[in-house]
Amino acid sequence: MRILICEDSALLREGLVRVLEDAGHDVVAALPDATHLSDTATETSPDLCIVDVRLPPTFTDEGIRAALALRTADPDLPVLVLSQYVEERYASELITSHGAALGYLLKDRVADVKDFLASIDRIAAGATVLDPEVVAQLLTRRARDERMSRLTDRERTVLALIAEGKSNQAIAQTLFITEASVEKHITSLFQKLDLEQDEHGNRRVLAVLAHLEHGGGQPQNGAAR
Repeated sequence: MRILICEDSALLREGLVRVLEDAGHDVVAALPDATHLSDTATETSPDLCIVDVRLPPTFTDEGIRAALALRTADPDLPVLVLSQYVEERYASELITSHGAALGYLLKDRVADVKDFLASIDRIAAGATVLDPEVVAQLLTRRARDERMSRLTDRERTVLALIAEGKSNQAIAQTLFITEASVEKHITSLFQKLDLEQDEHGNRRVLAVLAHLEHGGGQPQNGAAR
């Protein structure tokens, strides 16, 4: 896989290059800031971009704006955003912007090389992979929402695992239940959240989180495709 990295920390940047290349990926460029990110993406045509949320010169939202710009320029380009902390506003903005596959992970996750590489593969394959901490904070933020109050504890757990990019089989293994039970929980939680189901787990995640963040009603046609 051809991967473009934009990370200001030289240590993390070089570490990512090493991990990805050792796994057989081709790092087409590793940039310290977003100044030439758009042009480099156009020139190198990566299969996936990894972007830090906070980049020079202000270390505020340069990275997230760059990620949004990448998704606007090429809606089919998968993007993985790395962040030191959970930043709800930025996570919500990315999640609710429609586009290709998306990842939002905390930098601590990179330390677990096997899990990090698995996340890379899932995002490149079209999944949405959200850090468990991101999921927890986004769901907690809307915990008082009447729709969320309809969910059982088990349904909340299943919803969080879906948002992390886990398949029904992986959820069943994690919770030590059958896949049939997982499917029943998913059917129930989407009914309680007034959301139509489809076969694409990543699109369902986007629809649920966008729905909760905006406090809206039924998603528009195509929102959960």
